[in-house]
Amino acid sequence: MAKNWIPLRQLEGNASRQAHVRLPAGTYEREISKEGFFGPSAQFHHKHKPTDWVEFDGAIRPRAFDLNRLVTGQSNPWHAEPVMNNPHLQMRIWKLDKPMTELARNSDGDQILFVHEGEGALFCDYGHLDYRDGDYLVIPRGTMWRLSPAKPTMALMIEATNDHFTLPEKGMVGRHAIFDPAILDTPHIDDAFKAQQDERTWKVSVKRRNQLSTVTFPFNPLDAVGWHGDLSVVRVNWRDLRPLMSHRAHLPPSAHTTFVAGRFVVCTFVPRPLESDPEALRLPFFHNNDDFDEIIFYHKGSFFSRDNIHPGMMTVHPSGFTHGPHPKAFTAATKGGKTETDEVAVMVDTRDAVDMAAMPAGVEFEGYVKSWTPPETKQAAE
Repeated sequence: MAKNWIPLRQLEGNASRQAHVRLPAGTYEREISKEGFFGPSAQFHHKHKPTDWVEFDGAIRPRAFDLNRLVTGQSNPWHAEPVMNNPHLQMRIWKLDKPMTELARNSDGDQILFVHEGEGALFCDYGHLDYRDGDYLVIPRGTMWRLSPAKPTMALMIEATNDHFTLPEKGMVGRHAIFDPAILDTPHIDDAFKAQQDERTWKVSVKRRNQLSTVTFPFNPLDAVGWHGDLSVVRVNWRDLRPLMSHRAHLPPSAHTTFVAGRFVVCTFVPRPLESDPEALRLPFFHNNDDFDEIIFYHKGSFFSRDNIHPGMMTVHPSGFTHGPHPKAFTAATKGGKTETDEVAVMVDTRDAVDMAAMPAGVEFEGYVKSWTPPETKQAAE
């Protein structure tokens, strides 16, 4: 049903007339909004940073995890370590050192593999497709597939449970924005694909309603000689993305949406020039994301609004948590000097609260919530 938002455009007190631009001197902007960053919003100008708390406890406490310490080698992707889930999303972290000896098939929903490390070959119903670090491999529900790594592979697995992945609506910027659909690569029935077809026994591990079934064939069922249609595995690398930018206003994360499912979106942050207009914010504004849980997986580089985060880590900001740049990042951005970001990160914004999997000791960074504590407060406490 289309939303008929309450029409309002109000300005009260000492406020800028445009979001994220020309803030009143000595103030810090905080945004609250509907539908993530797509709906109505209000921008407040505060005398203090909205994240300058001295104590923080409760269910909406932000969390950070080092998934490098969680991942273990598994030949079957459905045995990969669970990270989080809700009724519409499952996320795992998977490490594969050797070629899979069985095929996998997800009957619960479309699957994204984001390749954090490694390179190799994907073999599937549609043919053969090489992969490398930074690739998104989008695998339609019901596809049989396996990976044959040339280098040990670590992948973030994102499932759209009982759903599918589509591309975002690009509106006035046109269908070629962010990436031209022509950049999407599909598998080929090439010599490498034909060479792996054999008559030995193969098993297919099928996941349905989180239960595994095994189907055994006296031949390799990846034996297609051809196919046609408008459904396939596709590949796109973050290096192919050309982000939307504005040198005069900081764009919200929604501008970096890469894939869309019914109840969550997948966004990609890639290197880009920072805003050059002296009146514009040069880093994320403080905000409440009250309609979504916000999850970020850090792939490469230095995330420009965070401290103490390295590749392979993941942060979780529950709905209702006011957040924004850490103090060191805020100071660095406001002082200038740096002209572009060097980060690569995958963000998943989900409409439904996520449940974190049980994590072994040492995986969670327990001090993450304190990383917003102002330096002067830390010094006073010491």
